[in-house]
Amino acid sequence: MPGKLTIIIPCFNEEEYVEKVLNRVSSVELINNMAKEIIIVDDGSRDNTFAIIESFSSSRNQKNIIVIRHSQNKGKGACIKSALPRVSGQFLVIQDADLEYNPEDFNLMLEPLLNGKADVVLGSRFKGNGVHRGPFILHKIVNRVYTFISNVLTGQRLTDIHTCYKMFKTEILENITIREQRFGVDPEIIAKLGKKKDIKIIEVGISYFGRNFSEGKKISWHDGFRALYCILKYNLF
Repeated sequence: MPGKLTIIIPCFNEEEYVEKVLNRVSSVELINNMAKEIIIVDDGSRDNTFAIIESFSSSRNQKNIIVIRHSQNKGKGACIKSALPRVSGQFLVIQDADLEYNPEDFNLMLEPLLNGKADVVLGSRFKGNGVHRGPFILHKIVNRVYTFISNVLTGQRLTDIHTCYKMFKTEILENITIREQRFGVDPEIIAKLGKKKDIKIIEVGISYFGRNFSEGKKISWHDGFRALYCILKYNLF
């Protein structure tokens, strides 16, 4: 059987990008003729994002597109938790709705899952020869420092724990109890994977086209402090 990949797309106030990302995710051809399931979670958007999502879904009239709506903004972690009960694919990946990441890279991450070399694959922005714009210098420094701290505590040798592109065998993420509502979900998941010594985690290099704040990037300084708190909390306590 070719299997199925579920793509979870958390989305908040992305009217400029959301249709583009949905078109790109829908059009990418996966290796081994693998099927796709798209679960897009509108996280309480206050612009035209949800209307665009509904229009896209109805125009395609495809059963493989599932739309979930939060009445208020809850965060990335909450979106993942809302989507998980609806996942039917053997594999799943998180996709941001702002086109910083290229869906063509799904195949780079799928290959080690399909050939048994990995249970979880992270798409690293600091490896490979793909096209890159960013991460910008302050984000890069903070990410490197936090990744180093995480590696010391987990015994891993990762380069990019905050990458959006995390691809799992679905059963693995389903067996992790996610507590974090917002961006702290990334270090939380890495910490909890680090406690499961039988899980094989690898990284592959991906392309990246980072946005700056004037272009709508949403992560903020308090998310950075929360990320450090989560690294310590979920590794030490």
